Amino acid sequence: MVGANTYQVVVEGTEETEYRVIMGYEYYRHLSRGEFTHEWVLVQVFRVLLEHEPKVSIPARFDLEEFIGGNLEVESKITSRLAP
Repeated sequence: MVGANTYQVVVEGTEETEYRVIMGYEYYRHLSRGEFTHEWVLVQVFRVLLEHEPKVSIPARFDLEEFIGGNLEVESKITSRLAP
């Protein structure tokens, strides 16, 4: 965490790409029911996002709820990966 509700995410590959992601508490609870760490939620979020789009199309800084909120397919995949 680099600030209140702000996280630095590094995606490795042929080149490292860094992202700053804001994940508010309510959206974190919406995705994870509070059962997983914020970091694990972000790992699953990026796995799903990278399955849908190349990393160059993901903004370097974004609010997670604004970026994927309401996209039921993406949210469903994330929550299913976080299912116990």
